Amino acid sequence: MEIEKIWGIYKEDLESAEEKINETLKTVAPAISAVGNHLFSSGGKRVRPLLAILCSRIFSISGDKVSTLAASVEFIHAASLIHDDVVDGADIRRGNPAAHSLWGNQVVILVGDFLYANALRMSNLLRSQTVMDALCTATAKMSEGELIQLSKKGSPDISEEDYMKIIQGKTAILMSAACKGGAVLGNASQEQEDALASFGLKFGFVFQIADDILDYVADEKILGKSLGKDLEESKITLPLIYLLRDADDNETEHIKDMLRAGDFAETDLAYILRLFRKHKSIEKSYEKANAILNEAKAELDIFEDSMEKNALIAISDYVLTRRK
Repeated sequence: MEIEKIWGIYKEDLESAEEKINETLKTVAPAISAVGNHLFSSGGKRVRPLLAILCSRIFSISGDKVSTLAASVEFIHAASLIHDDVVDGADIRRGNPAAHSLWGNQVVILVGDFLYANALRMSNLLRSQTVMDALCTATAKMSEGELIQLSKKGSPDISEEDYMKIIQGKTAILMSAACKGGAVLGNASQEQEDALASFGLKFGFVFQIADDILDYVADEKILGKSLGKDLEESKITLPLIYLLRDADDNETEHIKDMLRAGDFAETDLAYILRLFRKHKSIEKSYEKANAILNEAKAELDIFEDSMEKNALIAISDYVLTRRK
């Protein structure tokens, strides 16, 4: 199934979620509308809402509750992006100015708080303690993930296990909550609910690993930011972890000196990219992501064939081939 076709098939479901988002942004505080519209109009595939929709649709469930869940999940994601950009000092988001560079940190942090609060307010309308627990847990874990990443910033000793904990909080846990919520709204059995939650978690791991790989290998015009931003921000991601593991002593010491200095030039990035090619760090990162991807798709084996199951498999494959 072609990826663009999937977004076309579920366009109405996604538009229903979008309507709820836009309606919530119409408040007496002009900054909320301004920042919110800037953020939500800057692109993005709405992957998380789509996961919630597909996991409900597997059980032939759609409608107001599903669009409410989808909007709630996207609000949590959007709030995390606002806060992350402030923490990272990132001036660009998807090729556009980051919100804090236009409105300042004070305004956008408060807008982020508004989005978090409304995500949980809307999810409470679903009258499901299971869904509320999943979304509240995801929100808390996302903050934990960012704090762990901050504590490991620039540390050449970060392990693969540390990295997986970070991306579980940053990305995977919310995708798992989206899938779990969709299953709950579909009155899934416990086995089905657990399978979709596990699928979402593994999907999220793959999504973030692929994103971290793209930071080094994507077309800058398509990606919407310059390459090596993670390195510039002293974020140690999987390709660099594998490089530090496989490089010789002199190369490793040189990389560690660069990380300690924390001031990267284009020549430093070029050096890292040469070593990536030499030690096949990018290929090894893709191999890790692909192994997790196969585990994610295996979680769907308990479901009979359907358009929704095929769509979940298709977007799983898409995350490893996307260019932005």
